[in-house]
Parts: sequence; C-alpha cells; structure tokens
Amino acid sequence: MKTLYAAVLIGSISAIAIGNAKAQTAPAEDPALKIYRETTPKYNDLVHTKLDVRFDYKKRYMYGKEWVTLKPHFYPTDSLRLDAQGMDIKNVSIVKAGKNTPLKFTYDSLTIDIKLDRTYRNGENYTVYIDYTAKPNELKAQGSAAITDAKGLYFINPDGTEKDKPTQIWTQGETQSSSAWFPTIDKPNQKTTDEISMTVPKKYVTLSNGRLASQKVNADGTRTDTWKMELPHSPYLFMMAVGDFKITKETWKGKEVSYYLEPKYAPYAKDIFGFTPEVIDFYSKTLGVDYPWNKYSQIVVRDYVSGAMENTSATLHGEYVQATKRELIDAYYNQGRSTIVHELFHQWFGDYVTAESWSNLTVNESFADFSETLWAEHKYGKDAGDAHINDDRQNYLSQPDLKTKDLVRFHYKDKEDVFDAVTYQKGGSILYMLRNYLGNAAFYKGLNIYLKTNAFKNGEAHQLRLAMEEASGRDLNWFFNQWYFGAGHPVLNITYKWDEASKKQTVYLNQTQDGNGFILPLAIDVYAGGKMDRKKFWMRNKVDSLVFHSAVKPSLVNVDGDKMLLVKKTDSKTIDEFVFQYFNAPLYLDRFEAITAAAKQQGNAGARKVIIAALNDKYYELQIKAIRAAEMTNDDVRNAAQPILIKLAQTDPNTLVRAAAITVLGKLKASGNANLFKDGLKSQSYAVQGASLSALGLLDPNAALPLAKTYEKDSEGALTQAILNIYATSGSDEQYDYVYKAFTEGQPQTQFNIMKKFADFTGRIKSTEQAQKGIKAIADFGTKYKKYGVAPQVVQILTGLKADRAKLNDTASVAAIDKATAELQKAE
Repeated sequence: MKTLYAAVLIGSISAIAIGNAKAQTAPAEDPALKIYRETTPKYNDLVHTKLDVRFDYKKRYMYGKEWVTLKPHFYPTDSLRLDAQGMDIKNVSIVKAGKNTPLKFTYDSLTIDIKLDRTYRNGENYTVYIDYTAKPNELKAQGSAAITDAKGLYFINPDGTEKDKPTQIWTQGETQSSSAWFPTIDKPNQKTTDEISMTVPKKYVTLSNGRLASQKVNADGTRTDTWKMELPHSPYLFMMAVGDFKITKETWKGKEVSYYLEPKYAPYAKDIFGFTPEVIDFYSKTLGVDYPWNKYSQIVVRDYVSGAMENTSATLHGEYVQATKRELIDAYYNQGRSTIVHELFHQWFGDYVTAESWSNLTVNESFADFSETLWAEHKYGKDAGDAHINDDRQNYLSQPDLKTKDLVRFHYKDKEDVFDAVTYQKGGSILYMLRNYLGNAAFYKGLNIYLKTNAFKNGEAHQLRLAMEEASGRDLNWFFNQWYFGAGHPVLNITYKWDEASKKQTVYLNQTQDGNGFILPLAIDVYAGGKMDRKKFWMRNKVDSLVFHSAVKPSLVNVDGDKMLLVKKTDSKTIDEFVFQYFNAPLYLDRFEAITAAAKQQGNAGARKVIIAALNDKYYELQIKAIRAAEMTNDDVRNAAQPILIKLAQTDPNTLVRAAAITVLGKLKASGNANLFKDGLKSQSYAVQGASLSALGLLDPNAALPLAKTYEKDSEGALTQAILNIYATSGSDEQYDYVYKAFTEGQPQTQFNIMKKFADFTGRIKSTEQAQKGIKAIADFGTKYKKYGVAPQVVQILTGLKADRAKLNDTASVAAIDKATAELQKAE
C-alpha cells in the first residue's frame, strides 16, 4: 500500500492547522493502547477459495457463491469462524461427494460461526459452501487516514449518471476489508490459492489475481471470466476490477506484463508504465529471487481510497498516476514512478512473504519504501537515491508525535494507525542504515535468505534479523532492539575544538533526546592538508568524544561521512567549513547542508559563492533549492545570479529547474525579461508555462486575465495553478465557475493550496448563489478532513469570507457561514 495522506494531510494540512491552534491539554491515554495486539491464533487454515460472483449495478450488490476449503491448523476442531461483513447469508453447507448438506451457523453481521458436521483433524481438508449477498454501500465501515474507506467493494458511477466518469467496479482488501465481499479468515497470517469467476456485461474487461483461465459468453449479454491464482496468498491481497479498460501488454522472461488504462490514456500506457519490465529484472537480480507470480498487471481506477495497492500479481493504482505524454514531461521520479516501483517490490515483500500481523507491517511497508530509494539510485544515480531517502527522513522527523511509536508495534488503537511515517519513511531509512552497516553484498544476501526461508508464508522482524545475521555473521540484536523494538531517534549535537599548540582536534558528541542513548557506528571524515582521512567510531554513550592528532587544523571534520544516520542533528560548523564542504565533500546531503547554511548568510562572500555555484549543481533538486534560496534583494547575489538564471530559464534540460528560474526572475518584475517569459509560454512543459504565465502576470496584471483565458482548455498541473491564482486574484463572476470546478475536483493538496484565494474570490463576487456554492465547498472540505485537525484553519478562512460577504449585504451567505462554522466547531 502506497499511502498519500502522510504528505498531503498530515504534512501540509494538519501541520498548519496545529500551528494556528491554541495550546490544548494533552488527551488522556487511550485504554486501547494498553492492549497487546497478538498475532491472530490459527485454528483453521485456508487452503483454497473458489468464488462465483455477479453484480447488481442498480442496487450496488454483489451476489456470491463460495466454496472455501480449509483444514485444522494443528488441534482437532468441529467449528469454523469466518469474517463476513454486512452480508446476507442465505446458505452455509458442507460439501461432500458433490452434495451440499446444510450446517448450523450464527451470524452477527461481522462473523459467521459455523458448527461443522464432525470433528476434523490436522491434515483433513473440508469444503464449506456459502451463498451470500455482499452489500458494501450499506456497510457501516470506518476508514482511516491511510485508507479513507473500508467497504471492500466499490461501485463507481454504476448508473452512468456522472458525466466524464467511467463505470467501474474494484476492490480494496487491506487491511481487513476483503471480508466485505467474500467470507474468509481475513487475517494476514492466512494464505490460500483461489479461483474467481466474474459474470459481467460483455462490453467490460475484468482483472483479478493470477491467470485468466477461461472466458464464456452468455446468452443474456454477459460474459463469465474465470481467474485462477495457483500459488497461495493472503485474503487481503485478493482483487477484482471491472470496467472499460484498454490493455497494453509486454513480457518479462515470457511472463505477461500488462497495463489496464481508461481508453483516453491507453496511448500513453508505455510512457506511464513501460519501465516496469526493467524494474522487475533489476529487483529479481538484486534479490536473487525471480519475480514469483505468473503475470504482473497494473490497473488505474477512479475514486481510489488511497495511493495504490499491491494485490498479488495485479496492482491497483489511483488515477493520479494516469497522465498524457505531455503531463509526464514534468513528472520526475517522485511524481508517480516511485509509487510504481514501491508496489512492485511488494510482490516480494508483502505478497511472496507477508507480515504475519499488522504489528509487523514493517516487513511489508518499510521494504517497499526502501525500494523507492533502491531504484532511484540504480536508475538515476546516487544523488537521486540520497535525495529520496533524505525526504523520507525529514518526513518522519517533521512529525514529533511519532517519536513514541515503535517500528514493530504491538500496542495501537487501531490497526490502520500502523500505516504511518514510522512504518514507511522511518522504516525505509532504517533499512538504508542497515545496508550501509552490513555492506551491499551481505545485506542483499540476507534479503535472499529471508525470502527463500519464508516463501509463500509469513515473516516478522525477528526472522529478518536472523536472516541478516546468517548472511553477515554479525550479531544484530543491538540494532534491532533500538530501531525495530524501540521508539524515537537520536537528537545529536556536534561541536568541535582545535588546539593549535598540541595539534589536537576534538569532536564532542551529545545525544539530548529523552531516554536511552542510541549505539551509533559513525564514519568521521577529516579533511586536512589536501587529503581526506576516514575515522571509524562507535558512539556507545549519550555523551562521547573523539580526539585525534592532525599536522594542520582540519578544513572540515564531517561527522556521519556516509550521511546514513536517521538523526535530528545540530552541527556547529562554521560558514567557512560549510563552504569547504560544498566544494569538497561528495554526497548530496553534504551539498544540501551547505546550501542550507549558506542561504542564511548571503552577506558572507563564501556563502554567496555556494549559492551561485549551486545554481548549476549536478543534481536538479539542489539547483532548485539554490534558485529559491538566492536573495535577489542582495545586489551581489542578484548581479551574479541573474545571468545564470536567465540561461537556466532558457536552456536547462530539466523543466522544473527552468520553471523555478522563471519564477524567481518573474518576481524581479523586469520588463527586459518579458520575451523570455513569452518564449516559456510556447513550451510543452506545463510547469514552464505556468511559471511564465505567472511571471507575465506580475509584469502586467491587466493583461494577465485575458492571457490566462487562452490556456484554459489545455492546462494541467502548474499551468492550471497559475490560471487559478490569476483568476482568484483579479477575476470576476465570469471566471468563477472555472475556479470552483478546479477547487471541487482537485486533489486535497490542490484544494488546500488554493483555499485562501478561492475564499477571497468567493468573498467579492456579485452572485449570491455562486458565493453560497463556494462556501459549501470550503465547508465540505473542512468536514471531510476535520479528523486531521484542519477545522480551525477552515473556520478562520470562513470567518474572513463572512466579513467580505457582510460588506456586500449578503445576509444569506453570512447565515450559511455561521451554520458551517458552528458545525465545524462541534466536538467530534
């Protein structure tokens, strides 16, 4: 599962909302956090699941027949409990010699308790038949921040009444929602083969796990497709999808690799997904285990409830990965491609070997997160990999409420809570450290042992430790105890002292976090006399120091020379040392730290030298960081930077660098750059066009409105954002519908980004009817994301909007705002 909420909702919305909220009394500890979440006991084991289903689009029902084969796990049993959420259960029978004999059962809308016909012993299989109706839209299922809904089966535009939206059906099983569409033991420590027959209108395409075994056209205009998964996998990884999809097929070692897209996007299937066979090959070779399933499909659906899901052999993506060739010009690694490789790595870590419990989710999600960095450094270079893992570290470190949560988490309020930046970004960063400590060869040998030992079974962190110890010959209890079974991270202060008389350099290390210290193996690089010397040092106490001789005062002492530690660091280097670091230390984070330090001291000649040099850094994200950091109000900076920025704006091969340069030049409001901005409007890059349109708007605000209108019909991403900003700033009622549509149909991040300007626009339009539409849209956003702490921010925006409507004597809108804010201010 690749979740989107962490960056969008927690990282952006809640952070701002919390920042504006008054201090509150800490809530009492939830009693649920005291419950030990044990691995689910196994009384019966799933063996094979056979489903025959058909859909009622009008009622949003699925009519199902199931033959589920099981066996006692170890102890004899005469009973069976199956998870089955919100269903009508019509018949439960034991199947023997082709005959169904009814069984006694009770059903409480969540589980079926079945009395078997006799006591079965370990090794004896039995098959139970169930006739049922799934009613997902009537299910009272609660979603979470990570997975916003939990009804398992989704009918999208089933009546065809929503314009420009296809009719689709798809499923979402994680965490335990597969039991909303078929009775099962809905736990990750169960594994079963399966056969799913779907009867659908014959105009539609279907997809499920495994191979398409048969297709039968029926006399009533339907078709029955039968899919077979002949290797065992967990129930939450079962999937179905039905709709009007175009299929593009490739192969890897004779296995089908296919992409299911809406017809509009089918021409771009290989632009979006075409690197998949290359990734399969790389992961197979790196892990020493070939891709284990008989095919790999990827499908893009509408209204998905999270980011993407690694259903076995059939990954399901939200529509945000769907793009035209032109949109993909600006879509670098982090815009979709990282999700594609994340879900693919799950086919090994998550599907082939599955976390035995949600407490151990790290053996699924931390690996998939780490795989994003693994592919980035392989395909795009070490800087790209280092940048990606540093983003992970900062995502985790920026959420201080996470520091009390263990990576392997046996205490939680809800299983969905484990899908957070600890499991994902912190876990991925920990694996990055472990690989550096063990070395690539031992690390990947350990992964190979883990996968082969637990193939088609379940794993947990202890098994990972044992595999790594077997591969490396090193004891790793110290590492796993502090990083996997403990919480938090080091908060490290680093100071230095040079004694000229004794030629001694001292490095003082002080961990200031609460609780125990972390054991930290450190590489400390000393640059002196034109050479670099690496010193290996183990920090085993919260306060420690390293003293060494040097013939001359070091130009730089670089603690954590490999830039591997997951640590909140305060480093007391001087600006001169940071300048030296930028030009001499080789890694992405070395240069990142130096640019960060230089950005704060641009009155210093050395700092300016760093900023100017970084405008042409070899890695584009550092170029952008320097472009945005350059103080163009400083004459020395502007005089040196402007010609470089003009060249970058005109010729840099990276469209995001070009756009960043144009944005900075636009803020100068220099008429001499007008032709440069006009040339930018001719670009195929929406990012470059958007920056150019905004820059021209700053030069001539009166001309911006009609100019923006000419780009309405073909705009995406940054260009759409630029049009919205211009309309929201200086538009009239005529432009309101465009902004309203963009706001209501936008992703949460887009909505949040433009909400204030959308509210300002709503506040000044003449139409009371339009104003009330806008008020409702803003209030609906606040209601939808209230549980993430956004309500105070939305109330503040609505209050400002109320004052604007009051000035226009719009009493109806004022009343609507009062009602909306009252609802938002109610306690949950």
